[in-house]
Amino acid sequence: MSELDELKLKIRKFVDDRDWDQYNTPKNLSMALIAECGEVVEHFQWLTEEQSSQIPAENLEEIGHELADVFVYLLRLSDKLGIDLVEAVNRKMILNEEKYPADEVRGSAKKYTEYKNRS
Repeated sequence: MSELDELKLKIRKFVDDRDWDQYNTPKNLSMALIAECGEVVEHFQWLTEEQSSQIPAENLEEIGHELADVFVYLLRLSDKLGIDLVEAVNRKMILNEEKYPADEVRGSAKKYTEYKNRS
């Protein structure tokens, strides 16, 4: 069993022990996920680019907690929907490699539709 599968089971047990599965609908989980993403963003909102790359240790711990919340909700949502995240990421990376060939896009942050001969 992978670490990801172990985490899914741990989260399931946590939810089941509290009788919270009734609230863990895809709609609610996706809303909770975006709310937690917002809490991550709050840590960077008014920082300069340089400051955002030099976060003090005490703030990193707080950010780590928020990232963990994001990960828990993402994992729970994928579990409820029966989506294997590892497989989904692997499939998405194949699509990304097709959309963004390294020799054509290296060093550019443009969206794939902005490259010539792409749609």
